[in-house]
Amino acid sequence: MDYADSDATAPRDPGPGPGWQTDLSRAPAATKIVIAGGFGVGKTTFVGSVSEITPLRTEAVMTTAGEDVDDHTAVPAKATTTVAMDFGRITLDTDLVLYLFGTPGQQRFWFMWDDVVRGAIGAVVLVDTRRLADCFPALDYFESCRLPYIVAVNHFEGTARHSPEAVREALSLEPDVPVITMDARHRITVVETLLTLVGRALETTPGAVSRAVHRAAPSAAPEPSRGGRCDGSS
Repeated sequence: MDYADSDATAPRDPGPGPGWQTDLSRAPAATKIVIAGGFGVGKTTFVGSVSEITPLRTEAVMTTAGEDVDDHTAVPAKATTTVAMDFGRITLDTDLVLYLFGTPGQQRFWFMWDDVVRGAIGAVVLVDTRRLADCFPALDYFESCRLPYIVAVNHFEGTARHSPEAVREALSLEPDVPVITMDARHRITVVETLLTLVGRALETTPGAVSRAVHRAAPSAAPEPSRGGRCDGSS
């Protein structure tokens, strides 16, 4: 079989690319956000509502074997569950891209959290007010590794609404931890939630976040680790 001459068919060198492709100082800052919470609280829906790429999902059909493990009382129609993580991406501004990592809520998947959280600037803890206790492991974990987080109450249809102050008191949260009400199905409320988290992260760990958001020079001295399990220490 004959082939055309490779030199004749080779594409021209397009030369320098435009914009941030050649100007590294204008490259979008990529930051990592963790989405956590209990079983069936809306993490997969949260990521899917805002992701500008097709979300990577690791959902498996639930079987009768899990009936005694996962509490379906509040979400009887739920037929699948995340067995690894959800992954999505959203560009909040021309220079800020958030990568969203949704973690499984069940206890048997907690061993994955150290890897998922590594490198994150903060976390959103989703809460279902019918099952407040389900979010305690995530709250305890992020407190232990001192990762900035906010609490987002995901409102389900047919459930009572509670004020952020009432939720804060029920969860025994510190006064400075933001508590907001949102709907994981609606993009605008999810975007507002992410903006709140970015603001929280900038307030609590400005040095770490500014390196990502404002792209500090590579030669800048790294800040010392904050400790906790997030960096692999015991």
